[in-house]
Amino acid sequence: MNPDRVERFVATEQEAGSRVDVVVTARCPDLSRNRVQQLLAEGHVLLNEESPRRASRVEAGDEIEITIPDRRATISPDEDIAIRVIHEDEDVIAVDKPACLAVHPGAGRPDGTLVNGLLARYPEIAGIGGSNRPGIVHRLDMDTSGVMLVARSGRAYHSLVEQFGSRGVEKTYVALVEGRFPHDSGVIEAPIARSAADRRRMDVNWTGKPAVSEFRTVERGQEATLLEIRLVTGRTHQARVHLAAVGHPVLGDTIYGEGVAARAPRQMLHAWRIAADLPAGERLTAQAGLPADMAQALVDEGLGGDVAEYEATGWKVN
Repeated sequence: MNPDRVERFVATEQEAGSRVDVVVTARCPDLSRNRVQQLLAEGHVLLNEESPRRASRVEAGDEIEITIPDRRATISPDEDIAIRVIHEDEDVIAVDKPACLAVHPGAGRPDGTLVNGLLARYPEIAGIGGSNRPGIVHRLDMDTSGVMLVARSGRAYHSLVEQFGSRGVEKTYVALVEGRFPHDSGVIEAPIARSAADRRRMDVNWTGKPAVSEFRTVERGQEATLLEIRLVTGRTHQARVHLAAVGHPVLGDTIYGEGVAARAPRQMLHAWRIAADLPAGERLTAQAGLPADMAQALVDEGLGGDVAEYEATGWKVN
């Protein structure tokens, strides 16, 4: 597989209010306006890590990523990558992504991803959205486990892109964090921007993009707390950044969990539940039960007595 060309930049104050296709065309003068619009339609342009609508307008501080596929590149189906399906219909697939599995191929990772496994089981998604991320409308960090929605039809793809852009998708996580979290419930509201010192990191920065996380304490231990987090916005690494900023980083987080990274085998963040509208109008809610490594981490931290709600995997449509 030949490497794709990837361009990344942050929208400026001067670009604020402009359509995303206009901004991308200006930033990538070797690409025609028609080519940019094609890349948008195929899912190769991400605005704050989500596929934007064609008419989406950017704000100062928005992160834009453009992937220009090598036209010779192909993604190989891989039957050895097990896909745990929570729900499937003619439009949408809900899957339980394990930790340590990348969502789609990228630079330095041509295969061994969730997409390779999806293509083996659902070859029809090859033509849905971007050629290097077929069916993918949102992502989870490689070390985050949990439920994801995948588009199986063109109409579902465009509907989900629209819903993510308009915050119509509900996303709820559970996180095992350091220390005794002092509040029973509340909101963390702090803007987020990419760190100038370390491009892997995002930081709370008052010049960044607005970010809102609602939280509820599920159970407290002596040295750790289990939280439920609802992401109102969808910034990169949002839950991890917000929790670290208030002094309670996610256990096992090697980027934001200084001093607690070794207390778990990976970052203890799990996408528990997601809800979105299906093209026919019903609302799909899918949830993924806590994985074994997170359940064990709870035991290790003296927790787990009040987690029955998070253990079941299932779905409903209403």
